[in-house]
Amino acid sequence: MTQTPSVPPLIESDETDYQDSGVTSTVAVAGHPLHPLIVLFPIAFLVAAAAADIGYWLTKGDFFWARASLWLIGAGLVTSLPAVLTGLLDFLRIERVRKRKAGWAHLLLNVAALGLSAINFVVRLGDPAGKILFLGLTLSVIVATILGLSGWYGAELIYRHKVAVIGYGDPNR
Repeated sequence: MTQTPSVPPLIESDETDYQDSGVTSTVAVAGHPLHPLIVLFPIAFLVAAAAADIGYWLTKGDFFWARASLWLIGAGLVTSLPAVLTGLLDFLRIERVRKRKAGWAHLLLNVAALGLSAINFVVRLGDPAGKILFLGLTLSVIVATILGLSGWYGAELIYRHKVAVIGYGDPNR
């Protein structure tokens, strides 16, 4: 008998998800889902942008940190494109994801994070340091926080609802 996690869910738990072997990702190479692998890049870049903004604030305006943050946000946005594509394909093709509140929370939080990151990038163009304190810093910290929450819900989909794992479960349940 499969045991359920001891950590309570933030949104929901479907006991029947533990009864099957899980559902494979629709975007995978040799059964290995690509989305969890690819999301590491935009997450790392966008969280590092928040750290660079804090570095700018703590060094009282060292321009290195302003330029680094602009590049990190840009890299986060560019590398988010394949992450968005692979995640959206799984969202649209696996009904189990759409039936879970965690799937919707993961999607909407990521849309919010990328929308705020795009605004943060545009605000800084032409003057990377001009809007860091406090608009850019605030946006970067909010984005890093949102990505943490989104990551939690992505993990809920994988570990609690058994999505994007090697298995033969019913993707429509």
